[in-house]
Amino acid sequence: MIKKLITLLVLATALASCSDDFVLQTDPNSVAASDYFRTDNDVLQAVNGVYQSLRGGNNIGENSGLYTDERSDDAGRNDNQSNAGEPFQFNDFSILPSNTYLKSHWLSLYQTIARCNQVTSNIDKVNFTTPANKSIYNAEVKFVRALIYFHLVRKWGDVPLVTKQLNSTDDVIANTFREKKEKVYEQIIADLKEAVASGLPNHQPVTEKGRVSKAAANALLGQVYLTMATTLDQANRASNLANAKTYLTAAYNMKTFTDLKDIPYTDVFDVTKKSTNAEIIFQIVSKQGDITYSSSIAANNQAKGETTNSLKPSNGVGGNVKQDLVKEYESNDLRKDFSIKYANDATVKDWYITKFRDVSALASANGYGGNDWPLIRYADVILMLAEVNMYLGDETTAIQFLNQVRERAKLPTYEVMKNNTEYATKYPNLKLAILHERRVELAFEHHRWFDLLRFFTPTELVTYIQSKPQTDYGTAKVSNFGLKDYLFPIPFDEYKLNPEKMYQNTGY
Repeated sequence: MIKKLITLLVLATALASCSDDFVLQTDPNSVAASDYFRTDNDVLQAVNGVYQSLRGGNNIGENSGLYTDERSDDAGRNDNQSNAGEPFQFNDFSILPSNTYLKSHWLSLYQTIARCNQVTSNIDKVNFTTPANKSIYNAEVKFVRALIYFHLVRKWGDVPLVTKQLNSTDDVIANTFREKKEKVYEQIIADLKEAVASGLPNHQPVTEKGRVSKAAANALLGQVYLTMATTLDQANRASNLANAKTYLTAAYNMKTFTDLKDIPYTDVFDVTKKSTNAEIIFQIVSKQGDITYSSSIAANNQAKGETTNSLKPSNGVGGNVKQDLVKEYESNDLRKDFSIKYANDATVKDWYITKFRDVSALASANGYGGNDWPLIRYADVILMLAEVNMYLGDETTAIQFLNQVRERAKLPTYEVMKNNTEYATKYPNLKLAILHERRVELAFEHHRWFDLLRFFTPTELVTYIQSKPQTDYGTAKVSNFGLKDYLFPIPFDEYKLNPEKMYQNTGY
């Protein structure tokens, strides 16, 4: 990615808690966006800058689990003192609007949107030497914009909807208001439909891994419709489910492998096979051994005294795993031994994440790993197809999709297991069986929290979370979880810009 874009493409980021002075400041070394976009390559570099922005821990990259997994019952931290206790607030369900991590996440997401809007607002000014590039680049950034708004609307509900470049203080002020979530979803759908209809390839070649494909656009659009069907006004439930099935099926039919079982689970996360693995649909690419573009997730998850993840020694507890998740794995589930491990060091004595590994010499003791971050993969699509068919009343087809994932894990079929007393007691219906399978298949890939939002109403989710044994949850208190925790609070600095139009979420 091109570092100069950080300078070249800075603008008055939408709703970035900025004063008029900040908005009007100019960098004498910067180039105005209106002057920057001249050639195909200028647009390409701007699109690369959009992709680059996703990498950060405050965005949706590999180290952004604080805003997803640590909000769920899969992971968290027992340290309630470090960094003023602010990270602990996420899993403890005691988050405050003044939380600086929450604000950083909000700002990073809107900065990505600002980069997308700079491309879409200036792309028509460019005379492309390769006309087909215009459609491709436009589709890529609209996909990313939709992806980021999908994160925003699920985490905060109503959010500011900005789809153009903001050039002045007046522009910022005019866009400082929360748009209803239904309108945000309309924009997400529109952007993704453009990507689906574009000239994007079904899958990117090895040399272009990390860029958006038509399979990714279909998969995300299907997930969006599925989320709308389960979380929005139920008047449109049937049509949203039908659309979800259409686009998820389109993504599924673009797969380049025959059966999921033909791709070993461990291969999905093998750094030596990441470029050619047919299951990964869309990922954030890392460069092994590179100080800037390497992955740090393997080293970050490593616990003291352990060597499974990385050659880099650890002095901490690593990526902490909730006992509640440890108990979720069925006997003989091969995914358990690959994904988690118990650390015996006297200062740890707990489970830690081992799903992302790079112990290569090139990654070295610096922990400069080559792990790509999978944002969309086929097991996710297959389980969403199980979910949507279940909602549509076609349990036979739903079970067939569910069994594809179970078969790869070398587990008995659902038909067999529903007659198993222990399994049937824990998962008394197909819906809970699918949720269970998603949990163990996609653990630590930042899906769990969004799955909980989709599978349960706010009231149901309170009951579900509060039913967790405190002994399996660690220091964070499950009893803290309430209706307010279905959404994050609006960061206080955003709320105070306009308390009426940037109204706070209920309960904060």
